[in-house]
Amino acid sequence: MKIKQFTEKYRISSDTARYYESEGLLAPVRLGNGYRVYDERCEKTIKYILVLKQVGFSLQEIKLLLTLEQLPVSQECNIASVSVFQHKIEEVERKIQFYQSALQALRLTSDYMRDGKYAENQTKIDELVDEMYNSLVDISDDTGRTE
Repeated sequence: MKIKQFTEKYRISSDTARYYESEGLLAPVRLGNGYRVYDERCEKTIKYILVLKQVGFSLQEIKLLLTLEQLPVSQECNIASVSVFQHKIEEVERKIQFYQSALQALRLTSDYMRDGKYAENQTKIDELVDEMYNSLVDISDDTGRTE
């Protein structure tokens, strides 16, 4: 399929498809007239990219995994792939913990604000925000960034 059909099917912009190609993530076939043709391999790859991005993988991590996938099966490739996935699992688990705490804090804050009691509970709300900020800083210390 050509770029228009491909981008519509996978709900990405043509600029995104071209960017992924320039980064070596997608490899559409080029026709003599310069048109790109996205085959089944491109479709498999874009699904992989979109799923991994949604889980929180960076394009650099995705590119590494796609590169490893293209190499002959070996113990080294397996170890490298498992390492990337294990790191991401740990990162996602930390985020899940943070979001579970954040959900509890939001519910508690909502309760504190209910019935016009914001001013009365402002100190408690501020403490919750401080606790959540500290949790966020803990996550960023592990990942090197806050999101």
